[in-house]
Amino acid sequence: MKAHRRQFVRLAGATAALVALSPRARAQAYPARPLRWVVGFPAGGGADIVSRIMAPWLSERLGQPVVVENKPGASSNISIQAVVNSPPDGYTLLFVPASAAVNVTLFDTLPFNLLRDIAPVSGLIDFPLVMVANPSLPAKTIPDLVTYAKANPGKISMASFGTGSTSHVAGELFKMMTGVNMIHVPYRGGAAMVADLMGGQVQVGLDVLTGSLAHIRSGTLRALAVAGKARSDALPDVPTIGETLAGYEANSWCGVGVPRGTPPEVIERLNREINAGLADPAVKARLAGVATTPIVFTPAEFGAYMAAEVEKWGKVVKASGIRPE
Repeated sequence: MKAHRRQFVRLAGATAALVALSPRARAQAYPARPLRWVVGFPAGGGADIVSRIMAPWLSERLGQPVVVENKPGASSNISIQAVVNSPPDGYTLLFVPASAAVNVTLFDTLPFNLLRDIAPVSGLIDFPLVMVANPSLPAKTIPDLVTYAKANPGKISMASFGTGSTSHVAGELFKMMTGVNMIHVPYRGGAAMVADLMGGQVQVGLDVLTGSLAHIRSGTLRALAVAGKARSDALPDVPTIGETLAGYEANSWCGVGVPRGTPPEVIERLNREINAGLADPAVKARLAGVATTPIVFTPAEFGAYMAAEVEKWGKVVKASGIRPE
């Protein structure tokens, strides 16, 4: 009887000690097992490349493997749903793409609410977008493309790396502002789109520079212009679309989220380690090598950024009337 009582007292004491642990102590105990990093795009594209640069850094800092898990489909909605359905314990991370902000307006019904169900952790990087063409296309500049497309309405294909992706809505914005009629051809990721661009199955596309830079440099793709506010250091001689089309600006971005309800101290730890990676010279050099720029946010700042992007691209989706395909 006394032995049972002593065992009960020991267990009760251990439980009380665990409850008494400060949030910082619990955060220090995290993580105790591998993490998975869910990416809503196929292997080989810009999202996958950046994730596989950052995951090893995070693994080293956390002392546990961080396994990249590609779950493409439905313009990243499948990946988001997978994370929303995961326990809010910090062991499932979501690669949050810019397309997630577009989807809020694009899809009439979603089984989740991005801003409610995904807790923001940190920014990652800004992906410059570039308009690329198969070298056989007669157009070599944006004015050439507009002239050629207007002379051939409905005959020029404009590819994107997914319906509702930033690649898609950036193309729709271009069409709206120029008045050209080009046929949208969506792909399930940048790698497949680039392969068909090089093969001539489609003629023009908007891709993240990360995915197309090597092909531009080799001459298998032609860069017509970059879509951001400024020229890219990686392609200093390539103009912006805005230099021809005043007011045009589009970019892609990504960050990290976790299921809503994840402990704040875990989010703080993840934010700290990811931001340390974005500031690390070796990691920064690798990210610069694939034409990306780190964006460093607190969790609150990233949440505000996502909300602003939902509002911005929601206006484009409504004005262009695009729907899921």
